[in-house]
Amino acid sequence: MSKYAALRRFLEGQKSERVPMSFAEIEKVLGFKLPNSQRYPAWWSNNATNNVMTNEWIAAGFKTEQVDVGGRKLVFRRVTPLGLAEEEGARFDETQSSETKKPRRHPGFGLMKGLTKIAPGTDLTTPTGEEWGRSE
Repeated sequence: MSKYAALRRFLEGQKSERVPMSFAEIEKVLGFKLPNSQRYPAWWSNNATNNVMTNEWIAAGFKTEQVDVGGRKLVFRRVTPLGLAEEEGARFDETQSSETKKPRRHPGFGLMKGLTKIAPGTDLTTPTGEEWGRSE
């Protein structure tokens, strides 16, 4: 379970569409100080591969906006209707067994599938070019 799971639980318990919070309030919810990287706007981006805490607010059905790093405040805005966040957030649930977890793949995975054709009888393991295997 992520050390940032308390933020997810807090946001899941909110009924409003917008949840303004100061960084100090987030630290109070978490029970510890945010890392030094919280000083950079990128830390608060909604890129799921950005950091572990990002996955928690996304899993709760929220995105960040109006991030004011200097003023140490932001707004979490609900993007998934109440009730659906838990369902969609299940893929981020680290308490699931490894057998039931859905693999997370890059959206481009399989993008080129079916576009490359290999001529019948082609051996892809055959060396190509005259330079192959020559020692200098």
